Amino acid sequence: MSLEDPETRLLAEEDPKALLKHNSGKTIFDEIQRAPQLLSYLQGVVDEDKTNGRYVLTGSHQLELRQAVTQSLAGRTGILNLLPFSIGELRAAGIHFDRFEQYAYQGFLPRIYDQKQRPGAAYASYYQTYVERDVRQLIHLKNASLFEKFIKLVAGRVGQLMDYHSLGNDVGVDGKTIKHWFSILEASYIIFKLPPYYENFGKRAVKAPKYYFTDTGLLCHVLGIEEPAQVTRDPLVGAIFENLVLLECLKARYNQGKQANLYFFRDSNGHEIDVLYPTARSLVGIEIKSASTYHPGFKQALAGFHAKLAPLARRYLVYNGQSLSFSDGVQALRFDEVAGIFQTPPAPDP
Repeated sequence: MSLEDPETRLLAEEDPKALLKHNSGKTIFDEIQRAPQLLSYLQGVVDEDKTNGRYVLTGSHQLELRQAVTQSLAGRTGILNLLPFSIGELRAAGIHFDRFEQYAYQGFLPRIYDQKQRPGAAYASYYQTYVERDVRQLIHLKNASLFEKFIKLVAGRVGQLMDYHSLGNDVGVDGKTIKHWFSILEASYIIFKLPPYYENFGKRAVKAPKYYFTDTGLLCHVLGIEEPAQVTRDPLVGAIFENLVLLECLKARYNQGKQANLYFFRDSNGHEIDVLYPTARSLVGIEIKSASTYHPGFKQALAGFHAKLAPLARRYLVYNGQSLSFSDGVQALRFDEVAGIFQTPPAPDP
């Protein structure tokens, strides 16, 4: 039942008891943030009935949804983060592309596949109706051109260390404002922040975060990419590939009902790992390369970190080529196999 529908929303506002009485079984309420007062009545039903999963509450405006739920249903809810489709979910539905460029451009929004929408038109509409209108309203910014400049600059720096002050200078606002805008984009699931891992590494470790888009189709749209072939020619092809791989990692975690628990590492001596995944008392390292042909140099960062900084329980190279296994324990995986990393039990601690 969608509360986007005016009649349903009016009933929820004026006679919530009647609405719940007419939906006495297990019910999904979509866009629940449109009728936050309904949550107080749901609380009473949940406390009386004590049946887990009685209601599923969904919404596109995560800030409003989380605020409403935490105020009225604290301790009574389980929160799941649902991102757009993963490559594995598309494969299960019989949808598969041979090239990463096609995945990146096509993106992962369900309606693109369900309704066979053209990605260019779909993401243009998504950007105009949600990112540009709704999210801009959340940051109380009336200047549309300023916000568009900000989004394009963020896309141009995807996967880079974020300097809020430098970006603020380029946009024309202060660093504190930029940091606030990032928090809104993150809470709205437009972007994802990858924090640095600096436990036990002290002042040597970089503390600035990186940001990625939660859908590569939107990233390609903001970058002005209009067809898959342009992805390969784009100067940011490596960052787009890294964004896609990181999202596969993130979706694998979220789809198991777990927190992201993903980091990157960089220090002042030049040591860097694209993704660090702490598990138990060990670390898993993932290096990402957009090349389709393997080169021994791709493993150097993993080997250096493993030998000089901290042992890695498992080491992976994710690239655009075929899967390979090496005698030193490193596994090379094709980009569409990365979810399997998070289905493998961690190696026992030595």
